[in-house]
Amino acid sequence: MPTARFQIGDTVMGRWPGSNLYYEVKVLSYDNKTRLYTVIYKDGTELELKESDITSLTVFKQGVARSRSRSRSRSPGRPRRSRSRSPARTSRRSSSRTTDVRKEKLKEVLEVRLTPVVIRLEKTETESENQAGGRYNLRHRKDQGDGKTVELEQKTETGVLSQTKPPAAIKTTDLEFGGRVGVFFLMFLLPVTVLALLILCGQKDASLQSFPLELPALQSLWDWQVFGIVLLWLLFQAVFSLLPVGKLVEGMPLKNGKTLKYRINGFYALLLTAVAVGVAVYQEVDLSYIHAHFLQFYTSALLIVTLLSVYLFVRSRWASEDELAPGGNSGYIIYDFFMGRELNPRIKNFDIKFFCEMRPGLMGWVLINFAMLQAEMKHQNLENPSPAMLLVNIFQLLWVVDGFWHEEKLLTMMDIVYDGFGFMLTFGDLAFVPFTFTCQAYYLVSHPNELSLFWIITLITMNGVGYYIFRKANSQKFTFRKNPSDPAVSHLKTIPTATGKSLIVSGLWGWVRHPNYLGDIIMGLAWSLPCGFNHLIPYFYLIYLITLLVHRNARDERQCRKKYGSAWEEYCKAVPYRIFPGIY
Repeated sequence: MPTARFQIGDTVMGRWPGSNLYYEVKVLSYDNKTRLYTVIYKDGTELELKESDITSLTVFKQGVARSRSRSRSRSPGRPRRSRSRSPARTSRRSSSRTTDVRKEKLKEVLEVRLTPVVIRLEKTETESENQAGGRYNLRHRKDQGDGKTVELEQKTETGVLSQTKPPAAIKTTDLEFGGRVGVFFLMFLLPVTVLALLILCGQKDASLQSFPLELPALQSLWDWQVFGIVLLWLLFQAVFSLLPVGKLVEGMPLKNGKTLKYRINGFYALLLTAVAVGVAVYQEVDLSYIHAHFLQFYTSALLIVTLLSVYLFVRSRWASEDELAPGGNSGYIIYDFFMGRELNPRIKNFDIKFFCEMRPGLMGWVLINFAMLQAEMKHQNLENPSPAMLLVNIFQLLWVVDGFWHEEKLLTMMDIVYDGFGFMLTFGDLAFVPFTFTCQAYYLVSHPNELSLFWIITLITMNGVGYYIFRKANSQKFTFRKNPSDPAVSHLKTIPTATGKSLIVSGLWGWVRHPNYLGDIIMGLAWSLPCGFNHLIPYFYLIYLITLLVHRNARDERQCRKKYGSAWEEYCKAVPYRIFPGIY
């Protein structure tokens, strides 16, 4: 089997199809079967090139140097026409004039400027057939819809593909969640729903019929001391995220060709947080304080979410066009505020979205669960936590630890790559996750539920199966995206597409189209069942999860159908079920 001359991650010079011009590119992958390299240009455009059309930077620079040397050695000794009106006259140039002419000619040789070339990214059936026959495969990093173009300017002097101007931000036309009206109601409905959930979970009778018709007293909703604790928690996690431990990795290429660097140290931060909590328990700090002031913690987080969302929206007005998110640039203030305009808001090297995505929310989730465990022992006069509370804590701790252990894989997810950072993600990361994902533990404090040995074994098995499917599917997806030739995934059957990428149709991904969603749902059921069947409230997370994943599935299906065309139709026939085998 032939070995690849260039390695993944190498920066080389690649020839642009149909020309003799070379540009700086980065090698993404190599296909042993087709013997083609997948490379990416600085503007995010991807090509598949033959090895003969790629050269190393060193060889290319040597060739440019020799070309310049030859150009300088040529003497413009041929007499030129004088600027006088008589075409027959010739004049002897002075030495200074000769030098100027030589510089001018050299400049003409080295700085040939071509007219900007408009390259359309949509594909026709003919183009796809030609690519199957061995032609080059041109595609953009992200599917931006039909009819989108990118204007490129080429220079023979540097051989670098650059843009005549920063790429214009593409207006968001496909509005989600019911458009402007839908997101307007969601901004009020989501916080109120979470508040109602917490009020019901804290009552002895958690049925919807017993929901109080009057609002809780203000003192039960707000406390400045609690607000200060939440701020200290965020600061505490922010400091941990900036520690120079853990590896520094590059994210996915942005549409301007750049890549951002991220410090992957979430697992170390989780360990430091655990040590800090352990010290607090040793010092007899009563963590059940969180349970007693749970509503106040939620309203404090909600205020921080609102202030942060306003800050993010205001600062996005000064963001360059290529820094805007494709999903939050509609021009409608309310919609863009909700979805988020800026893709990767940063304060120097501190990435606000990457920090909020996991650190304070997921670690807060684990801390709240542990506080509820202590509150249960205190309220129920138990020497040890109940089996139901232990299972909920252990199951959810496993999920959080797995997330931080595989933190790098977050960089390929939709939240980081596509979604802007606005109210939707801010509320989800800092308020929704830590205060609704803990509803089972919060519920068990006031509603104990005995579990038999049979149920304990059944729930452990169910969570184990769900976790295996979830982790195996996500690992295969991440590995296949990074390198389809990796031995761990090279055996999987695939369907080629006109974009040059392939769709997996075997293994877990041949079972259903979203096996990772299926694993998530099975785990969600295992988290909820320890609470029993007396009330529907503990199953809120499961209901939310199924609703969210069905929405994501619809969005994914729509985008993939547009992106892959007939190949997607073939894939749907090969893998007919979306999430649930034999059902949906």
